[in-house]
Amino acid sequence: MSNLQSEQLLQMETTCGSLLYELQIIWNEVGESDKDRDKMLLELEQECLEVYRRKVDQANRCRAQLRQAIADSEAELAAICSAMGERPVHIRQSDQNAGSLKEELSKIVPQLEEMKKRKLDRKNNFLEVLEEIQIISSEINGSTEYSSSKTVVDETDLSLRRLEELHRQLHALQTEKSDRLKQIQDHLCTLNSLCLVLGMDFKQTSSEVHPSLDDSEGCKNISNDTIERLAAAIQKLREVKLQRMQRLQDLASTMLELWNLMDTPIEEQQMFQNITCNIAASEHEITEPNTLSVDFINYVEAEVSRLEELKSSKMKELVLKKRSELEEICRKTHMVLEADSAIDYVIEAIDSGDVDPACVLDQIELQVAKVKEEAFSRKEILEKVDKWLFACDEECWLEEYNRDENRYNAGRGAHLTLKRAEKARALVNKLPAMVDALASKTIAWEKERGIDFTYDGIPLLSMLEEYTILREEKEQERRRQRDQKKIQGQLIAEQEALYGSKPSPSKPQSVKKAPRMSTGGASNRRLSMQAPKPDPLHSIKATPHSRPTPRKADRIHQNEQLSNYLDDGFSALSSGEDSASST
Repeated sequence: MSNLQSEQLLQMETTCGSLLYELQIIWNEVGESDKDRDKMLLELEQECLEVYRRKVDQANRCRAQLRQAIADSEAELAAICSAMGERPVHIRQSDQNAGSLKEELSKIVPQLEEMKKRKLDRKNNFLEVLEEIQIISSEINGSTEYSSSKTVVDETDLSLRRLEELHRQLHALQTEKSDRLKQIQDHLCTLNSLCLVLGMDFKQTSSEVHPSLDDSEGCKNISNDTIERLAAAIQKLREVKLQRMQRLQDLASTMLELWNLMDTPIEEQQMFQNITCNIAASEHEITEPNTLSVDFINYVEAEVSRLEELKSSKMKELVLKKRSELEEICRKTHMVLEADSAIDYVIEAIDSGDVDPACVLDQIELQVAKVKEEAFSRKEILEKVDKWLFACDEECWLEEYNRDENRYNAGRGAHLTLKRAEKARALVNKLPAMVDALASKTIAWEKERGIDFTYDGIPLLSMLEEYTILREEKEQERRRQRDQKKIQGQLIAEQEALYGSKPSPSKPQSVKKAPRMSTGGASNRRLSMQAPKPDPLHSIKATPHSRPTPRKADRIHQNEQLSNYLDDGFSALSSGEDSASST
């Protein structure tokens, strides 16, 4: 013990001794017996012992409390460190000289308070992140009921690793939210453009999907249900757009047909230029506001109805115009118009109301479409026919040139004529190959379509066959004339041997002059090949497969003209070649 404690005990002993002495004096005066005195001293000792015992027990309890407080603090500190994922800050030492319990507790308490503060801060960080996660999750799930008091933090795991995981989860949710907002914004832009084109109220349409979409600055609902409903609304409007597009394009096609049918002035057509220019446009190309609105389509329908009424009033003129168009196509493609009924009768029937002019016009339009289709299939063969006819023209010119006795005389332009004759002779030599190629094409065409290929009513194969036969006949005639000329030369030689005189150079009367091949050029030859066309007015109600048959007399007359033409051609050709060989 220290000196101070010794002094205090000494003073206490002195005080107790003086009090005991004073008590003995009092007992002496009172006359207490020794027995009573011993009893009272014993009681006094027992009371002092009790006081000491209570103080010892109190000290033990205080020590135990201090140890328990230290243990609890250490356990709490260890739990906080474990929850925060950190090493324990305090480790109790077993050394007895480490210090008193109060000193040890005084060291632990500040560390515990510091860790509690850090734990609270860490918990607040968790709460912030978890609240944001729950808020964004509620927005994505479409839940509007959210309370921050429902946020619960797992205090057993407040580590930085767990906090980083929550941050990553929050970042993923924020990215998903951003993507959803962008997706909704894109959908709203698409919806707005569709509403503009269709002439619909965008705000009303978007608010029907979800009220939050109408607010341009407020928070928009980004739930799956809203996105699906928005996509469904866009799909529905696209279907409406496609339907209206088809309707408007049909109206535009009808309008163009009526304009072309009635020769509508350009100035009147310009008023609807924005409609006809989109006749073949795709869905994404139509973006002008109100282009497909109900009012605008009704306006176009009214215009088409006006044109239809105007067409009905001009139906007779339109029938005549379409009939003329049909005849012109047949003329250019050398087809004979299928006769059906007299146009005069049809006009009279239209005037009297016995025939629906629209039906007549439809029949003519069907005929025009059919003739155009056939004309397209005949194009290649007709080109070859034109080349064949041109070669025949050159052949005719060459025959005239060969009959000209002064063709070799030097004159102005003689060299050009000679070059043309060389080209014509080369072209004439290709005529057999031209005829064979043209016949092959014609046979293939007829086999494919199952009908005869006619040229101005005459089967082309018959023309080519007759041309080939007559050409062979003229070739035989040419050989016969050569043989006759050879015999004539032999007779002249015999006469010279017998009579010693030369016969007159004039040609003998027995030799016939070669018939002259002159058809007046290609135009006359084409006319000679053409069969008389049947009355074109009879083709309005013609059956699809009916074909006119040339009369027998006309065919005989045409064959005679073609025979004469070939007779003149081959005789002139043979005489030209003989004169060329003699020169």
